[in-house]
Amino acid sequence: MSTTTDSRTALRVCPLCEATCGLTLTIEGTRVTGARGDRDDVFSKGFICPKGASFGAADGDPDRLRTPLVRKDGELREATWEEAFDAVAAGLRPVVETHGPNAVGVVLGNPNVHTMAGALYPPVLLAGLGTRSLFTASTVDQMPKHVSSGLLYGDAHAIPVPDLDRTDHLLLLGANPLESNGSLCTAPDFPGKLKALKARGGTLTVVDPRLTRTAKLADRHIAIRPGTDALLLAAMAHALFGEALVDLGDLAPHVQGTAELASAIREFTPEAVAGACDVDAGTIRALARELATAPTAAVYGRIGSCTVPHGTLASWLVDVLNILTGNLDRPGGALFPHSATDKTPRPAGPGRGFALGRWHSRVGGHPEAKGELPLSALAEEIDTATPEGSPIRALITVAANPVLSAPDGDRLDKALDSLDFMVSVDPYLGETARHADVVLPPPPPSQAPHFDFAFNAFAVHNQVRYNRAAVPLEDGRMAETEILARLTLAATGMHGADPSAVDDLVIGQTLGKAVKEAHSPVHGRDPRELAGLLTGDTGPERRLDMMLRLGPYGEGFGAQPDGLTLDKLLAHPHGIDLGPLKPRLPQPLKTVSGRIELLPQPIVDDLPRLRTALRERPEGLVLIGRRHLRSNNSWLHNIPALTGGTNRCTLHIHPDDADRLGLADGDAVRIKGAGGEVTAPAEVTDVVRQGVVSLPHGWGHDRPGTRMSHAAVDPGVNVNQLLDGSLLDPLSGNAVLNGIPVELSRAGATL
Repeated sequence: MSTTTDSRTALRVCPLCEATCGLTLTIEGTRVTGARGDRDDVFSKGFICPKGASFGAADGDPDRLRTPLVRKDGELREATWEEAFDAVAAGLRPVVETHGPNAVGVVLGNPNVHTMAGALYPPVLLAGLGTRSLFTASTVDQMPKHVSSGLLYGDAHAIPVPDLDRTDHLLLLGANPLESNGSLCTAPDFPGKLKALKARGGTLTVVDPRLTRTAKLADRHIAIRPGTDALLLAAMAHALFGEALVDLGDLAPHVQGTAELASAIREFTPEAVAGACDVDAGTIRALARELATAPTAAVYGRIGSCTVPHGTLASWLVDVLNILTGNLDRPGGALFPHSATDKTPRPAGPGRGFALGRWHSRVGGHPEAKGELPLSALAEEIDTATPEGSPIRALITVAANPVLSAPDGDRLDKALDSLDFMVSVDPYLGETARHADVVLPPPPPSQAPHFDFAFNAFAVHNQVRYNRAAVPLEDGRMAETEILARLTLAATGMHGADPSAVDDLVIGQTLGKAVKEAHSPVHGRDPRELAGLLTGDTGPERRLDMMLRLGPYGEGFGAQPDGLTLDKLLAHPHGIDLGPLKPRLPQPLKTVSGRIELLPQPIVDDLPRLRTALRERPEGLVLIGRRHLRSNNSWLHNIPALTGGTNRCTLHIHPDDADRLGLADGDAVRIKGAGGEVTAPAEVTDVVRQGVVSLPHGWGHDRPGTRMSHAAVDPGVNVNQLLDGSLLDPLSGNAVLNGIPVELSRAGATL
């Protein structure tokens, strides 16, 4: 007869996508055996998706690494933590000292921003190394939005989000939140919010080449030609000017360049763009009128409008439409969130602005954006010699899998083998980490604290939540915060120092700066005295306490006694509601003029390229990506509960295209692009428009040397292998992943 184990519950914000839903975990001993929505969570109010429900399976995946791996005699073998960090210091420091800091590359992956450690320590690592060779998942995803926000508002992180709970009209482009749960728009139960919009008499319009689950919910679905979002948006802006529908409202004192914008887009009439977009001029004008005449409205564009040749222009035009209709920075429109850990609000006024191209990549000459180089350029920065500077000879990857997420993974796969040294912080031995000389595995999420530094800055409702670890750290494990602190010390010549030194350094620097700022609540005080007031059981908690106290809702170390502190947050385990989004202009603006710069020069310089697109009529098939509700890039394909069924790596193809090419459902199809070819089973469906085919991203788990047993059973194919990495949005360096030309042929047997 089996014995029962006492069970208990613990609260945890889900780290598996951007919705940040509150969970109630059921724990037996040290094992998470169940997860349900936390009905008392101030933000998600009990909502849960299949990923959150599978938290226990992801947390307890037996393929998760439990001890460090160090390469000896060509093989990765289990090692102690001391051996691992000794190897890191011995591998990285000679590269820095011999070839300079830029010879060390750093790659930060998408899961990095879902952890507390990932927010707190990479900036310290990068500052300590002094490398300009930084690559992140942003340049295969969202960099156009950062760049357009930087140019418009002077701050690449000032990204307005749609006020989903109060808007009357929502226009979505390249976004499928019923399956992605939202992105750069943190909103638990995004599907419920869209249904509530319709229930209160609002209108939902979706622009997407696929009839997605979100598009099926819409009042109007526009099946646009992939990659032409910027043309459509420019024509809508033209129609607003042409029909005297421009009304800045309360924004008027904060905006410059309206007349210049009207002149700059004069060629983009609805009639001129209709053929390129496959959207008739009457529909374009109707979209513009509906947006302008709605009581409140918001335009929201995401990955489908970012990962295209004109991604930055499309992202810019999303905000332009919100501005021209007076819907930016007003309830029901698009507003700037105010996170509890934002910096102390400074007085409104001119700032430094945002600059692009402060340095360029060594091989391709790509300009940096937000301190990053294009992930598409990583392989050439490793495997190509030039007279200028050293190639990347050592690489640090943190929660990154660029062999699958970057274009031309085969080239990068070979390039990684040529490195002098590589270290990966990764819970799995996946397609990228298998190349590492040292693998440092963080513990599962249940054994880590959680605070959403990144996603609260994009939340559709201001709130703050913090969870301590739900399960004690297992013997032999090391906290991810300590892993990254020790990695920072080993990489910057301080190997062996106490990891608390990293937190102490940041606290000292932050408080030292704060006491010198006239607008700070601690101006003129002693930073050592302030540091002594911080609470928390760990260095990361003390840093969180400091950020809360100095933030917009903080108690300011006594200046606002009722304000936020870590202790107050811990006393509210379901979180603290900080209220709906509010108008904030002009405070968020950091442009040189102190106003919204509607037509910045880099945009002006890129518009001729968009004018050329007016005359483009691509022949043949083009490829777009897709995501499933139970998937998040390449993360979760090793979890049986999240694969199978409709979450499969198939090629969606319209019935008319299938008939023309002699393809039947299930046929093996050879798909050829500029970077190579892959073979996948056909799924004949009318959810894609004619002339468009679709493959999901994040698959291709068939490379040798990995330890992801379930993912390897049904590996799928790597859609990014169809790309050669040469197609980039020039302003942001973002990879062009959608609307790329492909050729299809029947490969033979049915799969």
